[in-house]
Amino acid sequence: MSRTCRLLKRSSLRINNKNDGYRPIPPQAGETRHRAVPNNIHIAQKTLNWTIGHIMHHAHVDISAFPPPPTQPPRLSTSTRRSQNPTWDNVDKSPPRSSLLPPTSCLLTETSTISYLVFFSIFGTLARLGTQWITFYPGAPITTPVLWANMAGSLVMGFLTEDINLFLTHHSKHIPLQNGEISPSDRTELMKTKKSTPLYIGLATGFCGSYTSFSSFARDIFLALSNDLPSPISHPYTGPAPSPSSTNSRHPGYSVESLLAVILSTLALSIAGFLVGTHLASALRPYIPSLAPRILKKILHPIILLLGIGCWIGAVLLAIFPPHNKWRGEVLFALVFAPLGCLLRHYTSLLMNPLVPTFPLGTFTVNIFGTAVEAMCYSLQHVGLAGSGLVGGGVVGCQVLQGVQDGFCGCLTTV
Repeated sequence: MSRTCRLLKRSSLRINNKNDGYRPIPPQAGETRHRAVPNNIHIAQKTLNWTIGHIMHHAHVDISAFPPPPTQPPRLSTSTRRSQNPTWDNVDKSPPRSSLLPPTSCLLTETSTISYLVFFSIFGTLARLGTQWITFYPGAPITTPVLWANMAGSLVMGFLTEDINLFLTHHSKHIPLQNGEISPSDRTELMKTKKSTPLYIGLATGFCGSYTSFSSFARDIFLALSNDLPSPISHPYTGPAPSPSSTNSRHPGYSVESLLAVILSTLALSIAGFLVGTHLASALRPYIPSLAPRILKKILHPIILLLGIGCWIGAVLLAIFPPHNKWRGEVLFALVFAPLGCLLRHYTSLLMNPLVPTFPLGTFTVNIFGTAVEAMCYSLQHVGLAGSGLVGGGVVGCQVLQGVQDGFCGCLTTV
């Protein structure tokens, strides 16, 4: 009988498992090795059957004295067992990245965001004006230079939207990559994190939004319809130089063709630029590094804070004390008004875009408002103003109105 007790004690040691899992026990002499089965009930039943048979063989114990063995429940599928009993394979063992980063105050984040918007709005305005100047040349096949600015800005925007490497370390948890891709749910979470990063806001909203301009696009549509669209002088002339805005009269049907040409070419190239940017980000994904949050907060944020405010103050001082009067109307006043339009677009989008999740209501509102201001300034440039009686209020008045169009309206609206 003592041997029977020892056998029962050995069987109880086999069944007992503190970690709710199976740990195979080395077989003793005369025992057979059992295969590890992940179901504990199945293991217990097999061990109990072996113990009962062993006891009957060596101790001659009546089987009727034992209680009936428990019935085996139906086997569950692998996916169901993993969902009910998660293993260490699907548990994220890495600590959250947010615990490794120092806390950042809301005031500091908002100040950094404004600095990025101011700096990149000035940089985007200069890029847009420079693109318009270098694409307006004799014999140019396309006479709407803002088209190329819209295309280039859309390309950069597509790259930033598709990229997952630059701001990957800013996420609060580790995101696993499978063949260089992430799951749709992780991509959605990463996009939310990117949109709250000051550098991404500065690049996407500040630079790309200021590089592209919907109000200039709408102005070119109107000028194409009215046969007043400026075109570069492509042929030699005798006598005084003609104005680029002086055009010959044409049939009204050609005005409709010109209208459709401006609309279709701008939309097609802007969409194509965005798609090229997304494919470029996918192709360069193995070579794009991730930006360290600590470096951005300790080095780049203070630098941009000084550059953003400093560049804006410098533009204001240069507009007041210009080295040359010509630069006032073409560049300086545009740089003075550019940050105002960018900041107004950013905060209007934050306020109104969540109202209709399926439609960018804030962007639509600033595009309509900016186009209306563009039309008003363009009209004032071509009529005599009360008081001075000069067209546009004189040279300085026309320069200020042009700065509002290129700077404030150009950064307030985007494609």
